[in-house]
Amino acid sequence: MNAKNPLLAALFAGVLLGGCSSYRTLAAPPKADVEGAIRNGATQSNDTTSIADVPWKEYFSDPKLQALISAGLERNADLKTAVLRIQEAEGGLGVSLSASAPTVSVGAGMNHTRTSSGTRGTDVLGYTAHQNTLGFSASWEIDLWGKLGSASKAKYASLLASREVADLVKTKLVSAIARDYYTLLALDKELEVTRTSAEVLRKNVETTTALKEAGRQNSAAVDQSEATLQGALLSVLSLETQIREQENAICVLVGRKPGAVDRGPLDAQALPSPLSNGVSAQLLSRRPDVREAELKVQAAYATTDAAKASFYPSLSITSASFGLSGGFTDFFSLGNLAASVSAGLTQPIFDRGKLKSNLKVAQAQQEESLVSFQQTVLEAGQEVSNILYRCEQSRKKEELRKQQIAAIERAAEASTLLLVAGEVNYLEVLSAQTSLLSAQLAGINDRLEKLGYAVDLYRSLGGGLR
Repeated sequence: MNAKNPLLAALFAGVLLGGCSSYRTLAAPPKADVEGAIRNGATQSNDTTSIADVPWKEYFSDPKLQALISAGLERNADLKTAVLRIQEAEGGLGVSLSASAPTVSVGAGMNHTRTSSGTRGTDVLGYTAHQNTLGFSASWEIDLWGKLGSASKAKYASLLASREVADLVKTKLVSAIARDYYTLLALDKELEVTRTSAEVLRKNVETTTALKEAGRQNSAAVDQSEATLQGALLSVLSLETQIREQENAICVLVGRKPGAVDRGPLDAQALPSPLSNGVSAQLLSRRPDVREAELKVQAAYATTDAAKASFYPSLSITSASFGLSGGFTDFFSLGNLAASVSAGLTQPIFDRGKLKSNLKVAQAQQEESLVSFQQTVLEAGQEVSNILYRCEQSRKKEELRKQQIAAIERAAEASTLLLVAGEVNYLEVLSAQTSLLSAQLAGINDRLEKLGYAVDLYRSLGGGLR
């Protein structure tokens, strides 16, 4: 490098500075306390295995549920929209990267000029000049201070954040389909139990009617028994409506027209125990929403760096060309070769107020994104902690409910026998049968809760991405 040519030296230094960092290198923001975000149920081991690592086809073993999830991942409208937004972000990154690259074009031009010699009355338009050009031209802003590079880093972080959004939509979709599927199975089970109870109540009406004819019961007992039966039949109609609506909701999730949903029984559903594979507190950082929030902080950091770099001088090659220039005669000869370079160094002066305002906005957005990231971590920890506690409580509730149902079944059976023997009245029988139906339906709800909590924990730890 010749010291007599400072412009070329500056250009060479600018190229080196502009290419020494990659847009993929993102600054790491201050970390939130993900270790202390989970309160109850988090394991203390250093094992990085989690239920979130279990593929959804293993976690949800029902083949009919697997088919629904596969259809949803293929056709769901929200997931398709998230993928399109990734493509938009990729396009934005491409535009940002192209800003730091030279703009090169090829072109041709012709300039034909006729002028007068200046002598009045003679040689009018007699002087002719031809200038023809053919070659390459380029312009380039040298990224001396990393302004363009920082802008590219911000776009790259936004691209990664859009991918996390797609992952978030995916894990929510998998869990939503599973939850709705289990809800549908629970409704099926409730319908089955209610129909069975209606048959028992129908027999009870027949028994009460026979006892009335024998003079051992009155018409009030028969009417009350029939009213209880009609209430059960009304519940059957309501459950059938809920089942139809639940099927339609699942069809929307999987991107198909309303119709019947192929499914299995509720009793056959089994999920891994929520804590059997471990719930490590540090794995909270793998949630898509946590990663998205962190990437937004990194994008804000890069935007702030770009705003700071705007205060420094910018070096640009405003015009550079190489080609042929001359008249038509021997145009393609070496004698018509031409090259030119025009570069400039500019320093903002009168728009510093605007640049300061831009920097102030960028810094405020950076702080806002950092606060949002920390809040996201706290809320994620709260969600996981709540689900872990609910999982534990649901197991206890399930055991107590089994004992309750068994006791009520014995009471209902005994009361029916005692009614025939005339030792109890019909109200005790109806009360026992109504309590049994309520307990059985509550048991189904407990089972649904347990399955739902397992699904929620899987989602809250970022499961369902593979």
